[in-house]
Amino acid sequence: MSSDLEISRRGMLAAGAATAALTVTPQVQAQPRMQPAPATMPVSLTVNGKRHDLQLDTRTTLLDTLREHLQLTGTKKGCDHGQCGACTVIVNGTRINSCLSLAVQHQGDKVTTIEGLGTPGDLHAMQAAFVKHDGYQCGYCTPGQICSAVAVLDEIKAGVPSHVQADITAAPQATNIEMRERVSGNICRCGAYSNIAEAMADVAGSRA
Repeated sequence: MSSDLEISRRGMLAAGAATAALTVTPQVQAQPRMQPAPATMPVSLTVNGKRHDLQLDTRTTLLDTLREHLQLTGTKKGCDHGQCGACTVIVNGTRINSCLSLAVQHQGDKVTTIEGLGTPGDLHAMQAAFVKHDGYQCGYCTPGQICSAVAVLDEIKAGVPSHVQADITAAPQATNIEMRERVSGNICRCGAYSNIAEAMADVAGSRA
């Protein structure tokens, strides 16, 4: 009985091994998939008064267009998520975070960057006020701060209301609180906020 049992065990093991060998599916080497070329589109922008005709990947942000394709590196890439304001530029008179906007969305638009506001020999009034009031320390956020500040004073002058006002039907006023609230989306890691507010108040006062 023990001999018959041993043979049966051996037979079962052999049969199982043979069955497993027959049922193993041969591995087929995966073939590399061809990646489609990124889609591109022609885009025309007027940046700082000069027209640029570009062929861009449709995924290219306005920020990367300015920095990588037009070499206008004054506009800074901070968080790249629209949370710090370092990339603020002025498009058709309105300030935007250029990291959140695709270049193809701005076909035919007029874009002003920090380079377009003034030059070292001919500073914009806001640039001069930032220098006068030490409105910067490391300077990384400064281009976005200045572009935002310029646009804010234009917003106030044009009567564009903000949510800080209790009565939105009232004409906006260039008060310290109003200006601080409007530029609150521009973050200064160095904490030069009081000096920035002084620079803005200086320019606002000269416009009054």
